[in-house]
Amino acid sequence: MESSAFLTGQFLLAMPGIGDPRFDRAVIAMCAHDGQGALGIGVGATIRGLRLHELLAQFEIEPGEAPDAPVHFGGPVEPQRGFVLHSTDWGGQDTIDVAGRWALSGTVDVLRAIAAGTGPSQWLVALGYAGWGEDQLDQEMTRHGWFNVPGDTAMIYDIEAERRWEYGFEGAGIDPRLLGLGGGTA
Repeated sequence: MESSAFLTGQFLLAMPGIGDPRFDRAVIAMCAHDGQGALGIGVGATIRGLRLHELLAQFEIEPGEAPDAPVHFGGPVEPQRGFVLHSTDWGGQDTIDVAGRWALSGTVDVLRAIAAGTGPSQWLVALGYAGWGEDQLDQEMTRHGWFNVPGDTAMIYDIEAERRWEYGFEGAGIDPRLLGLGGGTA
């Protein structure tokens, strides 16, 4: 666990019974968290029926060398807005380094670079994001709902989206099948 109270560069895993169906079994890559608020990109679910080549076509970009990868559900805020989580070996006009673990880009230049074969070596495309206002996430972290784990980049690049939630808990030594829907009483 990091000493900072801020969660930039970590993952949030939705606890069972979080109370918001949009976040059921969610895995959120936290890209920014400070006193002003927080922003994360969902990496635990893909958008059924949407793949990268279709998204590139909407921007009139030839797929070139880009594989027809799934597009992830980044979160419920601005679901038409695209983001790319990627390795730190590439940077564009708006790229943000996330605690030295991964980078976040939100402009079309990263998609063009991926299609041209000159982009980051590892990447994941998502639409939408999860956002929290000032102190909102800090408050949510004190209640049953979210569990944070270290920012293991394998969670983004090496594990299938549908497996990331379990992988995150297992990495923390927790069997997700044993998680209850609510807190107990003593």
